[in-house]
Amino acid sequence: MDLQSIEHPSQIKHLSRDELIKLSGDIRSFLINNLSETGGHLGPNLGVVELTLALHQEFDSPNDKFLWDVGHQAYVHKMLTGRTNQFSTLRQYQGLCGFPKRNESEHDIWETGHSSTSLSAAMGMAIARDIKQEDHHVVPVIGDGALTGGMALEALNHIGHEQKNMIVILNDNEMSIAPNVGAMHNMLARLRSGQRYNWVKDELEFLLKKIPTVGGRIANTAERIKDSMKYLVVPGMFFEELGFTYYGPVDGHSYDDLFKSIDYAKKTEGPIIIHVLTTKGKGYHPAENDTVGTWHGVGPYKIESGESVKKGSSGKAWSKVISDSLMDLAKTDERIVAITPAMTVGSKLEDFRKAFPDRLFDVGIAEQHATTVSAGLATQGMKPVLSIYSTFLQRGYDQVIHDVCRQNLNVIFGIDRAGLVGADGETHQGVFDISFLRDLPNMKIMMPKDAKEGQNMVYTAVQNDDGPMALRYPRGNASDEPKLGDYESIPLGSWEVLKDGDDLVILTFGTMIPRALEAANSLEKEGISVRVINARFIKPLDHDLMHQLAQEKLPILTIEEHALQGGFGSAVLEFFEVEKLPFPYISRMGIPDRFIEHGSVDDLLEEVGLTVEKIEQEVKEIVPTQRKRA
Repeated sequence: MDLQSIEHPSQIKHLSRDELIKLSGDIRSFLINNLSETGGHLGPNLGVVELTLALHQEFDSPNDKFLWDVGHQAYVHKMLTGRTNQFSTLRQYQGLCGFPKRNESEHDIWETGHSSTSLSAAMGMAIARDIKQEDHHVVPVIGDGALTGGMALEALNHIGHEQKNMIVILNDNEMSIAPNVGAMHNMLARLRSGQRYNWVKDELEFLLKKIPTVGGRIANTAERIKDSMKYLVVPGMFFEELGFTYYGPVDGHSYDDLFKSIDYAKKTEGPIIIHVLTTKGKGYHPAENDTVGTWHGVGPYKIESGESVKKGSSGKAWSKVISDSLMDLAKTDERIVAITPAMTVGSKLEDFRKAFPDRLFDVGIAEQHATTVSAGLATQGMKPVLSIYSTFLQRGYDQVIHDVCRQNLNVIFGIDRAGLVGADGETHQGVFDISFLRDLPNMKIMMPKDAKEGQNMVYTAVQNDDGPMALRYPRGNASDEPKLGDYESIPLGSWEVLKDGDDLVILTFGTMIPRALEAANSLEKEGISVRVINARFIKPLDHDLMHQLAQEKLPILTIEEHALQGGFGSAVLEFFEVEKLPFPYISRMGIPDRFIEHGSVDDLLEEVGLTVEKIEQEVKEIVPTQRKRA
């Protein structure tokens, strides 16, 4: 079958095993070739080719509901549902989304991007199905890494209690973004090495009932014998104790095994887990042999060698700037401990782990736990640094309020991927953290303009003994690469005038500073004098400088790569009200009240109007009007 001609999964229903094997090879070749140009989640999708084909042959999407946890392994699903010809636009501006997207296809019935949500959503769908007296399957596909998330465990507990019909596919490849950690990972390792318990127990019951004369008496105890077999044959029996029927482990690259297990599960009442073993990156040598997560998500690469085709700016990644500074300070400060929720690789903490293996704790996909562990460390005089993506911190919000801020504990939040992140899209755009953090008592928030200031902010945070501090930094690379050492503490709430001017004041920080300076320099040639201030502390604001601006009565333009609602510009407006100061003219530029989809960061900044040209235009509209009023 021609891959490009598949418009609906019904077209693969009657393919033979040989035809499926050929189609599997075609899909892998397509993914390897296309993602070498666009980048994307290569490893996860190469690992689920046979599994996805088997699911679509055995079930009837969209009547049967597929939920792809995290969603980065749904490329094959997209191809089988008519989107192969759109893959040249994958993760590009206004192109195909890298995650399931409800407005893309009727087959995408659950949108994801964050981990561990599929089981809870599946339970909601199963409840709705039964209330409406409908008859279809609900099939969440969740990885072993996602099972480390507390939400997934909460869902397992509820599903097992309610005994709703559901077929859970546990896609076990021993990896998420990086190698998995924790007791759940170890338990699954024991299951991987176990025998196929479900087949053994049913064959035993069948044989017992066939024994002449004594068969009836033995059959009366068959269930008890089967239960005893669980503990002899399958280590732990975690899932069955929760109320699930466990099938597996199953070879996720064998169509015979996959079809046999799915058929078996469809005949079984109640919640079922099919434990499928897959190889992440299967079919492409560099990805298949990846042990650290390099090929989980990639940019463009050379197919022959796997070598990355670098695009964009050079320089050190911001995550590396922060982690290197932290590691350098940890050499002389034994209080420093790093915490990460399964993002050791993404947050560039591998070197920290090597240098201080007893002071780096990867807690798995468990942001709530990570936050409160950090709080517990802080109560004992340690300096915990929670390195976490902006959008992942959203998941630990109650703990930030209840466990950290309320107790005014010295926890440092290293907020990675702050601002627009680009191709990962709306589930990963870090544009809400200022809004949800700055209203919290005791919280301090800062963001550096360059790597040197970033190093000094790490030092400032470590030296701080007055409650929680959040250090935001963007995705991508810093423009400078200063040497480590010679740290300076930055006075809390202090801003920095980068360029003087007496027609208008721009207050901005972080990634917007270069654009503001470029606009100001261009406007100066046209006779408009713009002062640019590095508002590096978002909370607290620079009290003295703000009072000075009030006295000067200059118009103010705030610029932020963050949501306008509740953001930095809102903080500036609030300051004048709280301090009972006369309001100057204030205009705000930032991200509008909607979710920003995927595309390059430059394309997205253009879309929301955060460009040098739009800054110049805004200033030109403000200054003449204010001059006339003056």
